[in-house]
Amino acid sequence: MIRKILFIRRDNIGDLICTTPAISAVRQAYPDVKIGILVNTYNAEVVMNNPDIDEIYVYQKAKHIPEKNKLIVWLNNIKILMKLREEKYDCAIACGTYSARLARYTYFSGAKLRIGYVSYNTSKSFFYNYAKIDSKNSLHEVERVFNLLEPLGIKGKPGKLKIYPSQFEIQNLKIFLEKISNKNKPLIAFHISSRKPENRWSSENFIDLARLIFNNYDVNILLLWSPGSKDNPFHPGDDEKAKIIIKNLPEIIPYKTINLKQLIAALNMASVVVCLDGGAMHIAAALGKPIVTIWGSTDPNRWRPWGVKHIILQDANKKAENVKVIDVFEATSTFIEDLLKNDT
Repeated sequence: MIRKILFIRRDNIGDLICTTPAISAVRQAYPDVKIGILVNTYNAEVVMNNPDIDEIYVYQKAKHIPEKNKLIVWLNNIKILMKLREEKYDCAIACGTYSARLARYTYFSGAKLRIGYVSYNTSKSFFYNYAKIDSKNSLHEVERVFNLLEPLGIKGKPGKLKIYPSQFEIQNLKIFLEKISNKNKPLIAFHISSRKPENRWSSENFIDLARLIFNNYDVNILLLWSPGSKDNPFHPGDDEKAKIIIKNLPEIIPYKTINLKQLIAALNMASVVVCLDGGAMHIAAALGKPIVTIWGSTDPNRWRPWGVKHIILQDANKKAENVKVIDVFEATSTFIEDLLKNDT
């Protein structure tokens, strides 16, 4: 009898969001079980307030902190794993592509049933007692995670992504926007950051895109970015890039999001989202927003926005910087026109 089920998701923001349909399916199939999830400090706020989850365990990745603090972090992470073992989970699901560390975390949870992917050229694992062979086919990440539920008797098609914005942060943003913008105008969100260099688009391109939009539509543009300096070795941000855009576009509305809750609230307020491939794109998809996204080398079959209207712009050489401003403008215009038609 299964009484407690643990999900383990060590990856980044988008990966965790792509896990939420599987969590929701488990909640529907097993309404009385305890559902826990092991995540990290970088992505934990994605699942805050999620009613499908009973307990969230948060550990810290050592690579995100200075060397002098690593011992403390390791000790704290061991305490979290000990707490997991004390809970005596019946099932642990390792979400994501096989990695030795993910497999070890699953094994150390102490769960009786341990489910996870192994490479397609093997079929066994010391750490998993239900090892699922990773498909060579390019399934969407939502589908890949959902397929891990088969040992629990759950099959079918995954549902929507789930995310629950902070009402406190939404109210703060409303107050901010009321002071500096015309609230009757549609709000277009630009998120200008991406973790991978090949997925980045220059500040000059965003400036040119904003000018085209302002010249053709009566809208507000909300500027969002990952906070911090590009030189930060642990959490590089785009403060410098945002500063260039703000200097050249006095009419743009900059909103520096210090944490993930603020970013989720900001994207929730937008009518259309223009972004690069990354966590913000998946947040926008979970919020049901139409998305124009500029891509580099990422595989669209696996990582496209799930369950929402979207346009992916990807150059043949798979470098985001090669995507033309006019193409992004035309794609964005498609969604703005739809928005204006629905408002009339």
